[in-house]
Amino acid sequence: MNDPTNAAVTAHSETLKVWDPLIRASHWLLVAAFGLAYVLEDDFLTLHSWAGYTVAGVVAVRVAWGFVGPRRARFSDFLTGPGKAMAYFLGLLRGTSPRHVGHSPAGGIMILALLLSLTGTALSGMATLAEEKGQGPLAPYIAHQTQTPEAREGDEEGEGRRRHKKEGVFEEVHEFFANFTVFLVILHVGGVLLASQVHGENLTRSMVTGRKRP
Repeated sequence: MNDPTNAAVTAHSETLKVWDPLIRASHWLLVAAFGLAYVLEDDFLTLHSWAGYTVAGVVAVRVAWGFVGPRRARFSDFLTGPGKAMAYFLGLLRGTSPRHVGHSPAGGIMILALLLSLTGTALSGMATLAEEKGQGPLAPYIAHQTQTPEAREGDEEGEGRRRHKKEGVFEEVHEFFANFTVFLVILHVGGVLLASQVHGENLTRSMVTGRKRP
C-alpha cells in the first residue's frame, strides 16, 4: 500500500519554490482590499477609505519588492516589451506559447498595468476624500469644497442643485481607475485560466503554495 505521506513528500520535492511569502500575501491582500473597497463604494466611507489605504500600502511594498526582492519577484525577471507580450498571448490562444516558471511576458505586462491602475485608484480616491470631506493624507494639499449658501440656509432648491451637481474631477478619475482595474482583473483571471489549461498546471494554486513544477 502506498503511503500518502511519502507521496506528498515526493510530490513536494518534485516542485520548485517560485513565489515567496510576500508575493503571495500581497497578491491576496490586494484582491481582498480592492474587492472590499469596490463593493462598499461610498456606503461605508470609513471602511472604504481604509481598504483604499491598504491597497496603496501593499502596492508601495510590492513595487519596492520588485527591485530588492528575490529573482521571481523582480521586475527585471518578467517585464518585457509589448511585442513579446503580444506574441505570447497570441501563441496562448493557439496553444503554442512556451511555459514560463515565473511570470510570462503577458503576465508581466498585466502586473505592471494592475499596479499602475491600482495606484491611480488609490491616489484619486484620497484626492476625492480630501476635496469632498477635507479628510485623508491629501487634505492639506487639496481645497475642501464647502456647501453653497443656499444649502447652508436650507433652501431646498439650492440643496438639490448641490446634491445633483456635476461630479468633481477627482471623483470622475477615481471611478475611471476603479472600473478600469476591474476590467484588468477580468482579463487577468481569464489569462490565468487559459494559461493553466494550455500548460497543464493550476496557476491559482501556485499563488497559494508558492510552488510550481520545474
